[in-house]
Amino acid sequence: MADIRYVEANGLRFAYLEEGTGPLVLLLHGFPDTPRSWDHARPRIAARGYRAVSPWLRGYAPTAIPDRDTDLETLGRDALALIGALGETSAILVGHDWGAAAGYAAASFEPARLKKLITIGIPHPASLKPTPLKLWAVRHFVAYKLPGATRRFASNDFAALPALYKRWSPAWSPGPDEFAPVREVFANAASLEAAFGYYRQLRFTPQRFLRKKIEVPTIAFSGLDDNLLAPSDYARAKPMFANDYIVEEMRGGHFMHREHPDEFAGKLLAHL
Repeated sequence: MADIRYVEANGLRFAYLEEGTGPLVLLLHGFPDTPRSWDHARPRIAARGYRAVSPWLRGYAPTAIPDRDTDLETLGRDALALIGALGETSAILVGHDWGAAAGYAAASFEPARLKKLITIGIPHPASLKPTPLKLWAVRHFVAYKLPGATRRFASNDFAALPALYKRWSPAWSPGPDEFAPVREVFANAASLEAAFGYYRQLRFTPQRFLRKKIEVPTIAFSGLDDNLLAPSDYARAKPMFANDYIVEEMRGGHFMHREHPDEFAGKLLAHL
C-alpha cells in the first residue's frame, strides 16, 4: 500500500498517495469518498508507466482544513496547483463527482496544463437540464446547506452513508469495508464540516468560467445503472467541448469505478 505523502499547493497542505513513475495522472475523488477509491486503479496505472497520484481533496483529513468554505473555482485551482507542486507542467486528470467538477473547472482555466480530462459520473455542469426527477435525486444539494446538516449526516455512525450509496448506485450492495475510509475521514468533525462546505458554496447556475468550451480532449464515463443520469445526458454535453469528446458507457451507477473496478480500470487504461 502506498504511503501518505504531503505537498503544499494553492495555500494548503495536501495529503496524497502515489505509485509509479512517468507522466502524471492526477486522480481526484468525490463525495462521500476518499483517494482509497483509486486503490484498485492506481497500481494498474503505475504499471503502465505513469505516475499515479490521488490526493485527499481540500478539507478531507489528513489534507488541511481550509479557513473558509470551498467553491468550485478553488477546487479547479487546487488541481492545477497540485500539478505544479508535484513538479510537473501538465497531467492527465481523472475525476469522480466533485473531482470531475474540479476537472471541468481546471480545464476551463488552463487547458494547456491538462493533456486529457477523464470524468466519472458527472456530465459538464453547464449542459445539465433540470427535471423534477433530477431535482429530487439531488435534494441533498439543498439539505446539506441547512443548519445541522453535518450532525444529521454523522448520526448513528454515519447511517446516511449506505443509504446515499444505494440511492446513487442502486444495483450495488457494498460491504461495510467500503465505508470505512469515509468514516475515518469524517470522524474528524472539522473535515466533515469542510466537505459540506462544498455544498454550502454550490451554485445552481453555472459560473461564467464553466460556460466556455473545453479545449482539452475529454472522456466522460456514464454508468448504465445510474438512475439519475443517462448516457443521453452526457451526449447532450458535446457542444461544450471544442476538441475530442467521448462518452464511455459501462455497468454501474454513480460509483461505477468502485462497483466494477476491473472493468473500469481496463476502460480507463485504454484511454490513457
